[in-house]
Amino acid sequence: NNYILFCTEKGRCHWLKVYDIPQTSRAAKGKAIINLIQIESGDKITAFVPVDTFDDQRNILMATMNGLVKKTVLSAYGNPRSTGIIAINLEEGDRLIEARLTDGQSEVILATRLGMAIRFPEGKVRPMGRTATGVNGIKLEEKDEVVGMVIVRKGVSVLAICANGYGKRTAVDEYRQTNRGGKGIINIKTTDRNGDVVAIREVVETDDLIVAT
Repeated sequence: NNYILFCTEKGRCHWLKVYDIPQTSRAAKGKAIINLIQIESGDKITAFVPVDTFDDQRNILMATMNGLVKKTVLSAYGNPRSTGIIAINLEEGDRLIEARLTDGQSEVILATRLGMAIRFPEGKVRPMGRTATGVNGIKLEEKDEVVGMVIVRKGVSVLAICANGYGKRTAVDEYRQTNRGGKGIINIKTTDRNGDVVAIREVVETDDLIVAT
């Protein structure tokens, strides 16, 4: 009875039971998610969260392109509707870029397209209702935007991937913990060689990686 919560860039949340997703081979084309859930025209999926139970002990933490973060208790998403529900009320010109499960004691790292990153405790983000807009997670320079968020686990490194195929792995301890809403520190230099940052992930040394273009 596991579910996947699909979040869209316009800030809506849709449910899908895992067993309703057809299992196919690696070379298969797959099935369009739009045939399985009712996504609005012009919207697209930007994040998904596997969930077993909708409890009060965990949260969904969301990040937007313009640097806002929002935390809502997981149980608020426990009543599926065919057309989805509001997950976050976005400001004009903003879009949802990531959603992750947290346990209330997690730490968060946000990374930006131009190579900055900030680390702060999720406790700095108070719980809000589904229709709230959120609070500032990182102060962005002009023309910068958030491209990724990781939830820090013990012993992980942060892998930053750039548009031109370059990547860098950095120990979490090198990202000093600060309050939310600051400018952050340099995550990776976005040189002509590297290109802009396109994604970040938390990894451990025993992980295998698949990078898709």
